[in-house]
Amino acid sequence: MPNRSVDFRDVQGLLRFGYGALTDSCFLLLKVRDAAAAREWLAGASIGNAVELDKAPATAVQVAFTMQGLRALGLPDDLMAGFSNEFLTGISADESRSRRLGDVGPNAPPGWAWGGDDASTPHVVVLLYCLPGMLDSLRAEIRGANWDAAFDEVACLLTSNMHDIEPFGFKDGISQPTIDWKRRRDTSVPTLDYTNEVALGEFLLGYPNEYGKYTDRPLLPAETNAALPSAEDNPTQLDFGRNGSYLVFRQLEQDVAAFWQFAERAAAGDAELREKITAAMVGRHRSGDPVVPLATERIGGIDSKTAAQNNFNYGEDESGLRCPLGSHIRRTNPRNADMPAGNTTWLRRLLRALGFPRETLRQDVISSTRFHRLLRRGREYGTLLTPEDALETSSVAAGLRGIYFICMNANIARQFEFIQSAWAMNANFDGLTGEVDPLLGPRCPLYGGQPTDSFSMPEGHGPRKHVAGMPRFVTVRGGAYLFMPSLAALRYIARQGE
Repeated sequence: MPNRSVDFRDVQGLLRFGYGALTDSCFLLLKVRDAAAAREWLAGASIGNAVELDKAPATAVQVAFTMQGLRALGLPDDLMAGFSNEFLTGISADESRSRRLGDVGPNAPPGWAWGGDDASTPHVVVLLYCLPGMLDSLRAEIRGANWDAAFDEVACLLTSNMHDIEPFGFKDGISQPTIDWKRRRDTSVPTLDYTNEVALGEFLLGYPNEYGKYTDRPLLPAETNAALPSAEDNPTQLDFGRNGSYLVFRQLEQDVAAFWQFAERAAAGDAELREKITAAMVGRHRSGDPVVPLATERIGGIDSKTAAQNNFNYGEDESGLRCPLGSHIRRTNPRNADMPAGNTTWLRRLLRALGFPRETLRQDVISSTRFHRLLRRGREYGTLLTPEDALETSSVAAGLRGIYFICMNANIARQFEFIQSAWAMNANFDGLTGEVDPLLGPRCPLYGGQPTDSFSMPEGHGPRKHVAGMPRFVTVRGGAYLFMPSLAALRYIARQGE
């Protein structure tokens, strides 16, 4: 019987903590100049782990690698073959993947500042977090004697502290999965209601996921000279992937002025209607409150810190009268939208959970949410532009702003790519036609010329209200798929030159 406890000393801390209290941060995108020097730096780097302390640390350093970076550091081909195809291919090298992710037109990789081709794709990303005023000293501290010999710096991405408000002006970071760190979740029992609790293996490799299975990952023969744990599902192998996670990193530039000025035109200058339209597009009001009523009972697995604004589902809003079907938060987390509406018997809910007869087409176009969750760890950048200032063309501040979207998952294809392609960029999501995510959509026509620049809001009686002619609000400026290894795997990487 395997030890079911998690060795937090072996897990990089970002996955467990997010380092929200460390409001100053930057991300260093690096190329390996000299593999031996880079491995020496890794061997001596103080990487923050996931052990809970009595007092939060003042600084934290994390590290992740692209496929190119691991190869540059000398990982053998047989070990590399154990990584997922998505990680090995990369986020920008496959035109089909770019199309599915919405990375087309102005969002296409050839226009990215970094990550769009092999030359601009970093090998290593070092993530720095600290208390205010400590970033310069932390950057100086991590540059050991061999830093300049080890790396060439592609970019230094500085972040901003917008106090939990994303650049469009909405409270952010509310909806996050609750990770089953104690491994008590029984995934063999069908889930009849939406729960926020998710199996550990959805985010950390080497543990059972929501299917009760172990995600494929790099393994080594047991006789390998490496201080790595044995694989739970294959004790004759050493688990290089255990306690590691895939990290998706995308730089998303947000045109705040375009967003609010479009809403102003759509509302014909009616301030109340403008707020209603933008809240419908997001699925939340600026305060963070959902546009659907909060549940009267506590939904299982919701963390107490965010329970107030995250305690809802769409059970009483099947047709999207309160929260439109195509709104951003409904696309990226449909919650219980795949369950039958209304007060149904436990038997009907069980049959639905097992995938048996659907009563409507809409029930057949949304996959169960629990298999497609992400842990978000992003940060804003640029200067905050309030919606009120964004409406005044003359006062729009110069400079760029947006989000460094960072998420962690154990299966890039089933989690990030599924959410992005099957939900966010799907013009037929939930029975809609010709609509993509109102915030993230690139606004490029579909094959055949069908436009994707509208957003519909059901009215209850009569046809849906449409707002059309939406410009692009978000432009992709960079991206990469990375692997954030465990501390034991980091030590193994650092020893490759021996």
